Amino acid sequence: MILKPMLVVLLLWNFALAKQSNFQEVKEKNNSAIKMTLLKRFMINYNDKNKVRALKKYILSLKGKAVPALVEVMKSSRYSDKNRWIATFMLGRIMGKKSSPFIAKFIDHPNWVLRMASLKALLALKEISFEGKYVEALNDKSLLVRIQAIENIRGLHLVKHAPSIWKMLYDKRNYYKEDKTKEGTHIIKNIITAIGDLKFKKAKKPLLSMSQKKKYKDVFHEIDYSLNKITGKKSPKGDLRSKMRYWKKINISELTI
Repeated sequence: MILKPMLVVLLLWNFALAKQSNFQEVKEKNNSAIKMTLLKRFMINYNDKNKVRALKKYILSLKGKAVPALVEVMKSSRYSDKNRWIATFMLGRIMGKKSSPFIAKFIDHPNWVLRMASLKALLALKEISFEGKYVEALNDKSLLVRIQAIENIRGLHLVKHAPSIWKMLYDKRNYYKEDKTKEGTHIIKNIITAIGDLKFKKAKKPLLSMSQKKKYKDVFHEIDYSLNKITGKKSPKGDLRSKMRYWKKINISELTI
């Protein structure tokens, strides 16, 4: 019996559809198995650097197949903060800037570790699209998140946001730790250094004044650095006193002019 051409076409078409359906089913099973395997790995608390490197290498080998598991780890509190941090960075490495909108959502996450991981990942991606979020993060309740927000603005050279960083010098929270004990000078150093790198000229006069006051002795190195950047003038090599005298002369000349 000779089959009609139309019947042959239909049979071949049905065969192709069945083959495609089977292929899709196998593909979905494989992807599901990969996701489950990776999620099991993320349930482990890694304290060994070599094991962390091995995990990252494995994730990179999976490429796009790792994405569903990475997203789930980031979203779920079932996993440790450290592993959620790793998942955030690995998502950025695999997807590049395509992952930025999703990662940026975590700047508002209740967990400060995820907020900080989000900011760091976006900095690594050189992402400037969320500069408004970086400015908001300068007022984050976590000191470490605020420091990272400064680094994002400084590192991406977002000059127009220098005034927002400068305002942080007047925020009392930046002089205390989250447990209300005195913080010291760590974030203040970050603020002053960032102001210099961003060449915020309006800070010149206050910095010149600060350079002459003993209470700012602990941050004098940063003041000196930023004044060098802002004024284009370099203080002489030597001890603190010689540098203070140099900036005093500059300050007097500025007042005279």
